Amino acid sequence: MNQNPSSPIDGPIDPFPVRLIKRFALVLLGPIYFLFIAFVPLICAGRRGFRGWYWRRVKRACSRLLWLLSLRAEMSAEDRAALAANTNSIIVINHRSHLDGFALMHVIPDAKWFTFAAKSEFWKSRLLRTGFDGAGLVPIERASGSVAMETLTAAVRDMPPRRSVVLFPEGTRTKSQSLGEFKAGAVLVARATGRSIQPIVIHDSDRLLPRGKMNPASGIIRLEALPPFICDPKASVDNDVARLRTAMLAVFDRSGPADPR
Repeated sequence: MNQNPSSPIDGPIDPFPVRLIKRFALVLLGPIYFLFIAFVPLICAGRRGFRGWYWRRVKRACSRLLWLLSLRAEMSAEDRAALAANTNSIIVINHRSHLDGFALMHVIPDAKWFTFAAKSEFWKSRLLRTGFDGAGLVPIERASGSVAMETLTAAVRDMPPRRSVVLFPEGTRTKSQSLGEFKAGAVLVARATGRSIQPIVIHDSDRLLPRGKMNPASGIIRLEALPPFICDPKASVDNDVARLRTAMLAVFDRSGPADPR
């Protein structure tokens, strides 16, 4: 896969007047996108082929949102082709900012099916439960680690090889300049289901939208897909977790600090 270092952010990708017009359009169009994404599953979730159709529409909405924010998410054609052919995996990606999910949705090709895990509290609302189940999201009981692992493992085991669940191994957005410590969840699920792990490293999203900020700067978010990671059944879980983090850290550290202007 692509092993070229990520180049730094050169500055805004749109001049200020264009950015201003786009933000105004976002204020008008944003609620329409949100209502579409939120309520279409309530109406169409039971229809044959809905999930594939729905996720493609969600991906288009994410791409439009990035465009309206004068942001661009980039991944090499080589990495995108590898992801399109990827099967029987779990996707793991480092977590830098609220932009990460949108950037990931934009760059992953339509041929690669995936879904996200979400805390089970969302399923307590009948409205959200219908939508989330229709979209194929995986509920996670965060109050109990063992129950969460059982639920996630069962969901991944039942997924067709073409579909992957996306997990953030750091658990939450990291506050450090480097990668945070990895939790063992992705490795445990991969071992239990026999799946490989597909690591993806995201660069620069935290510089464009730092923690505590609501208005992202204009610029480029770069994502790199690493070779699939195969767990070693002869090694300890901790060794596999450390090996996965080391592989992702080596790619992440190639991107030096660069502040948006």
